[in-house]
Amino acid sequence: MNQKKLVHTMRMPIRWGDMDAMGHVNNTVYFRYLESARIQWFTEIGCEPDPAGDGPVIINARCTFIKQLKYPGDIEVATFVGGPGRSSFETYHEIRRVDQPEVLSAEGGAKVVWVNFLQEKSVPLPDRIRALLADPE
Repeated sequence: MNQKKLVHTMRMPIRWGDMDAMGHVNNTVYFRYLESARIQWFTEIGCEPDPAGDGPVIINARCTFIKQLKYPGDIEVATFVGGPGRSSFETYHEIRRVDQPEVLSAEGGAKVVWVNFLQEKSVPLPDRIRALLADPE
């Protein structure tokens, strides 16, 4: 397994509407938290999908729920990446409450594949993305 490298952190509020009838954040919302962090990172590094060209798509997503999150509060999602493959890389995420940073509430991630949207197939990662993943500093 490739070593994980921290590339991004994002804070966001737990919203009242994120909770379900059980009184905790619904499991599907965790995937939205991870997506929001991943998309913000993509935007910051300038790799948004281009429907007329190339860009990132995820081919799977996963999340392990460790400790319930409840409203009110703020969370921080830390995003890590593994080393690049030919056309893909793994993202990893950790979700923690800002007021309890020592407690891991959930962890997850997604495999990101670089694709040509018109050809509907994977293509090699661009050199600038490969360099960022190899050395995210």
